[in-house]
Amino acid sequence: MTELRRRMDDDMVARGFASRTRSSYLWAVSSLARFYRRSPDQISDAEAQAYLVHLLRERQLSSSTCNVVVSGLRFLYHVTLKRDRTTFDIPLSRQPGKLPVLLSREEVEQLICHAANPKFRTMLLTTYAAGLRLNEVLHLRVTDVDSGRMTIRVEAGKGGQDRYTVLSARLLAALRAYWILARPRPWLFPSERTAQPMHPTALQRAYSTAKRRAGIQKPGGIHGLRHAFATHLLEAGVDLHTIQRLLGHGHLSTTTRYFQLTRHTEVGPDSPLDLLASFAPPPQG
Repeated sequence: MTELRRRMDDDMVARGFASRTRSSYLWAVSSLARFYRRSPDQISDAEAQAYLVHLLRERQLSSSTCNVVVSGLRFLYHVTLKRDRTTFDIPLSRQPGKLPVLLSREEVEQLICHAANPKFRTMLLTTYAAGLRLNEVLHLRVTDVDSGRMTIRVEAGKGGQDRYTVLSARLLAALRAYWILARPRPWLFPSERTAQPMHPTALQRAYSTAKRRAGIQKPGGIHGLRHAFATHLLEAGVDLHTIQRLLGHGHLSTTTRYFQLTRHTEVGPDSPLDLLASFAPPPQG
């Protein structure tokens, strides 16, 4: 690791960035350095601007990927290299105004049932029933599950923020059965090879395999389970502020977009929404 890379990584660690964000930002900076074959601190703002145009026009990368590159470069120049923010003029590419493709309650149920093994089945159920991000479910500890308060503690979520989310009766039963089978410790879902948190790719592949086995053709990755969690709660009548707190959104405007995905229909007692049937908002703090 070069000195500049180490400094940038230290700056991100000090600000509580998630490991995946740090890796993405470091990748963006190293890609810029390889493109110009020079150290990033010797690359001007104008050259960085030209590089972004190259990514958009020549390599035709997606807006989301280019946004990651811009954010990573801005962090390097503004934070680590302490350049004047007003001189750095790479415009942030705007995301298309597309809504995510939503999985229905029945599709979520079928997807979880078609997981390859009990461990992946429990992980997918936990991701959906607690509304977790991929990195959050991978870094759950056994001690984060509190059956007394019916909560799951999410430590250092996006932005380095801790929060509590819901633990439903069905999820608790599934976690207990999984614990008896696997006896994990301290991580709830450790890698079998390293005893450390499972690599993200393993769970992403498990999700894709389960979706294929369930015959689901809709696009999207495992983050769709988190979208489904929020939307299904809205359909069940849970208020936006509670959903915002469960998801860990910093701004309510981020949560309100789920209004556009809801189906205003009655949810019967036999619906697959019984994944959240015993829902009760976790206490503050």
